[in-house]
Amino acid sequence: MVKPEQVRQALHHDELVPCFQPLVALATGELIGFEVLARWRHPQQGLILPENFISIAESEGLIGELTDQILGKAFLSAPSLPEALILAVNLSPRQLYDLNLPGQISDAAEKASFPLERLKLEITENALVDDIAGARKTIGRLKALGCKLALDDFGTGYSSLQHLHVLPFDELKIDRSFVAAMTRKRESRKIVAAIIGLGHSLGLSTLAEGIETEAQADMLLRLGCKQGQGWLYGQPLEAASIGEVIRRTPRIPSVPNQTTQWVVSSLEALPAQRLAQMQAIYDGAPVGIAFLDCNLRYISINKRLAEMNGSAIAAHLGKTVEEMIPDAYPILKPYLLRALRGEAISDVLVSRPGVKLGGADWAALLSYHPALDEGDEVIGIAVAVVDVTRRERAEEALAASKDHFENMVELIPQMPWTMSPEGDILDVSSRWSRTTGLSKEDSLKRGWLHALHPEDVDPTVKIVNDALRTGEPIDVEYRVVRPEGGWRWMRARGTALRGPSGEIIRWYGSVEDIEALKQMEEALRMSRGYQKVPGSKP
Repeated sequence: MVKPEQVRQALHHDELVPCFQPLVALATGELIGFEVLARWRHPQQGLILPENFISIAESEGLIGELTDQILGKAFLSAPSLPEALILAVNLSPRQLYDLNLPGQISDAAEKASFPLERLKLEITENALVDDIAGARKTIGRLKALGCKLALDDFGTGYSSLQHLHVLPFDELKIDRSFVAAMTRKRESRKIVAAIIGLGHSLGLSTLAEGIETEAQADMLLRLGCKQGQGWLYGQPLEAASIGEVIRRTPRIPSVPNQTTQWVVSSLEALPAQRLAQMQAIYDGAPVGIAFLDCNLRYISINKRLAEMNGSAIAAHLGKTVEEMIPDAYPILKPYLLRALRGEAISDVLVSRPGVKLGGADWAALLSYHPALDEGDEVIGIAVAVVDVTRRERAEEALAASKDHFENMVELIPQMPWTMSPEGDILDVSSRWSRTTGLSKEDSLKRGWLHALHPEDVDPTVKIVNDALRTGEPIDVEYRVVRPEGGWRWMRARGTALRGPSGEIIRWYGSVEDIEALKQMEEALRMSRGYQKVPGSKP
């Protein structure tokens, strides 16, 4: 048991020392500062924790002298700290009503040339219960010096909301008791989420203390907490070890850099402004959106989905899917049950027979994604519905028109083809295969040349290459092999399609059977006596 006289002797012999516990940014693990904690370096017993002597120093009127020693030594250690790092110091409840405190802190900082903008003073909410008006005077002077203020052990007292309403705090510290239980107890998770949400709403940062496991750190990050401290990041160390902590590689969070899986957890902590933003997205989404609880009741729904279901938004709230769309529920039920078991269901095409839109059955793409809380328990289903009735009708019409077009192509004498800017055939009519016996696959790129008469290959290639170089239209005649044997005359013509800058992006053309025309020309030539007679003039 520590006695008052021993505490006096410790102060007299300058045995009180500061220890430094790292404060980190949870998202990156990077060091943002240190909390300064008082320790008594006892000659025989080593370092003695503050719970063994702080209350004695308060009751004996020694807390001011103790603060002087701790602050002075902490500030003198500051030159070894990067300028971006802060120091956080706890204030005793009794000090909060001491009007000399601001001057005491200012003097200590001035002696060490420590800027008070880098000092954060932590005040327990229990210290404010007796006399908020008196505390407000001291706090006002501390803020005027540039100090930041944190409300420590938030949520453990009785007047927290009043304190936040009246006093100019910059930060809320989440008590270690909630952090320790949050991975095991749903109630603790909700309390932590509520504190973080309250901090967001009031523009205050949040810092969680007592983080000992990666699970706690990751859960806090998911909930939106920005900063933390605890043995996971380092225990309190004396000033000589600060450099080692600064050089230490930050702990990388195991939470993936994605936010979609955190939305439901974060919603429990989001402020009114963010909820308004989410509502705007919800209402303005081009798809139907809803959220169902575990009993498949509508908790929220946007106007688009309400209209798809044929009822007002208000009529849906609190009602089940089965109650609102009984005709479709048997179709939807299996997917909903799978989502409640934790399975994500995406892009399921369903139709509702009897529900007509423009004479066609209503069709939609459905997505059901389970919403998980911080403990990975399913707490509901996020629903997204895309009305694809018109798309389905359009696809049916497109398929019909495609069949019609293909039939029409078969009836016309020309055989369409497309060619790349480099001269490779990309597509050719199926009639080419029936005409030449060369398959469509074998005709692509430069394979079509294998169907040509050997005497016609080089002249044809020259004409095509000239067209590729100049961009002039292609017009060439050549003979192709017949499947049954022999040769048949064809005429290929094509035109270049150009892009915005004049560059050729594709060639389009067709091949036409001109065998009959060639035979007619030959017969006409013969009938007009165009055969050469030896010795006659041409």
